[in-house]
Amino acid sequence: MINEQYKYSELTAKIIGCCMRVHQELGNGFQEVIYQRALEIEMRLAGIGFAREFEMQIYYREYHIGTRRVDFLVEGLISVELKAVIRLEDDHLAQAINYLEAYNLEVGLLINFGSPSLVFKRVANKKLNPSNQFRDEFRIFVSY
Repeated sequence: MINEQYKYSELTAKIIGCCMRVHQELGNGFQEVIYQRALEIEMRLAGIGFAREFEMQIYYREYHIGTRRVDFLVEGLISVELKAVIRLEDDHLAQAINYLEAYNLEVGLLINFGSPSLVFKRVANKKLNPSNQFRDEFRIFVSY
């Protein structure tokens, strides 16, 4: 699963491995929160730093217009959005991309535990602003 052409490939492979263990153990059919709790345990056991239900401020033209929570923010670098639906839809993918853009993160994962086989998609932020230094603030909230 590690592909050096993708940024943070080693870390995303570890996250996906944790998701595979959760799906193998629980299967499909549970609510999303059950998978969140199980994945929290797996990532902690794997030594992956993360914040669960990480809340971010959303701005429009420098005006604060609300907040959003990503299911997991991993190592201050990768957003992980979980679903427990029969099939991923375009709006799920759009949500994952919107989180990347809103948080100015480069890489995200969209994971679906609701199908008989685990489904995961890697998403990228094509509007990344490299001058935004906010990412360092994520590290304060990361737990191991």
